[in-house]
Amino acid sequence: MIDRRLLKNFDWGIPFVALFISLIGVATIYSATRPVFDIPQQDFYLRQLYWIAIGMLAFIFTISIDYRHLVRFAYILFLIGVILLFAVLFIGKRGMGAQRWIVLGPFSFQPSEFFKILFIVALSRYLSRMDRSRPLGLREIIRMLTLFVLIPFILIIRQPDLGTAIILLLLFSCMVMMAGVRRRIAITGIIIGLVSLPFIGSIMWENLKDYQRQRLIAFVEPEADPHGVGYHINQSKITIGSGGFTGKGYLKGTQGPLRFLPERHTDFIFAIFAEEWGFSGCIVLFLLYLFLITKGIDTVKKARDASGAFIVLGVTIAFSFYFIINVGMTLGMVPVVGIPMPLFSYGGTAMLSNFIALGIIENVRMRRSFMYY
Repeated sequence: MIDRRLLKNFDWGIPFVALFISLIGVATIYSATRPVFDIPQQDFYLRQLYWIAIGMLAFIFTISIDYRHLVRFAYILFLIGVILLFAVLFIGKRGMGAQRWIVLGPFSFQPSEFFKILFIVALSRYLSRMDRSRPLGLREIIRMLTLFVLIPFILIIRQPDLGTAIILLLLFSCMVMMAGVRRRIAITGIIIGLVSLPFIGSIMWENLKDYQRQRLIAFVEPEADPHGVGYHINQSKITIGSGGFTGKGYLKGTQGPLRFLPERHTDFIFAIFAEEWGFSGCIVLFLLYLFLITKGIDTVKKARDASGAFIVLGVTIAFSFYFIINVGMTLGMVPVVGIPMPLFSYGGTAMLSNFIALGIIENVRMRRSFMYY
C-alpha cells in the first residue's frame, strides 16, 4: 500500500505525459499498419493498448514499493537477471536472426529489456556504498566492469542484441563518470579507447552477424546499395522529408501503409509520425520527451539518498539514450542497432520496462522528503 503522506509529493505529470506519448504511439502504429488496397491489417495497435494497460499497473505497483527494498535485494535481482540472460541462449525463441525472447505460454518477453533496470539498481547500490570523498581509481573501475558488465555484455552480444549491449556500456560509463573518476584515469581511458578503436572494431566486426554488418555498411554509405542494405535508411529519410513542416495529416501518410518503409511500427515508427505531423509535430513530441527527461534530472537532484539518486540517474540516462539513438537511426545519423523509441514503438516488453523505469523515478521523487522510520 502507498502511504497517503507520500501522495503529497506525487508528480501527476509523469504518468500523464507517459500515457499521452504512448497513446500517440498507438495512433501512429494504427496508421502505419492500416489496411490499404484490401491488404489485411494486423492488430498491433490493439496489442499495444493491452500492454499500455499492463504498463500502467506495473507503474502503480512500482511506486507502491519503497525503492530502498529494491536496493536491499539489488544483487539478488541482478543475479536473477543474469540467469535469465543465460536461459535465453538455451531455451530462447529465435526470430529475425536473433534469439532474445523467452516464451511462457501465450506470452513472450525479452529478458535484456528488464535486465537494464536490474543492472542500474545493482550498480547504484555498489556506487552509493563507496567512499565518494575521493574519485574512483583504475582498480575500482576494473572491479566494477568485471562484476557488473563483463558477463552480461557477452551474453547479450551472443543473442545477438548489439543495441542493448551498447546501451549497457554507455550506462556504465556515464554512471561511473558521475560518481567521480580521477581526471588522469578519465583522460587516459579516452586516449586508449580512441587508439584501440580500430583493433576493437576489427574484433567486433568478425563476430557480428551478416545483417549487423549490412546495417553498418548502410550507415557509412547508404547509396552503395540503395535497394539492399541502404534501403531502410533511405526510405526512412524519404518518409521524414515528405512530411515537410506541417505534415501530410493523420492517416494521410503513404510510406507506412504502402509497405515502402520496413519495420514501420517498431524501429522506424518515428518516421511515420514525422510524415504525418511534420517538423512542427516532431517538436511537440520532443518537448514531451524532454519533460520526462527533465523530471528525471530534477529527481536526481532532490533524491534523499545516494542510492536513489544513482538509480534515477541510470534510468534517465537509459531513457534518453533510447530516444536519441532511435531518432538518430531514422535520420541516418547513427547505425541501425534495433533500439525502439521509448513508449512509442510497438513492443510489449519494452513498454512494460519503460513504465517500470518511470515508476522508479516517481518512487524516488515521492519519497524525497519522507522521514524514514
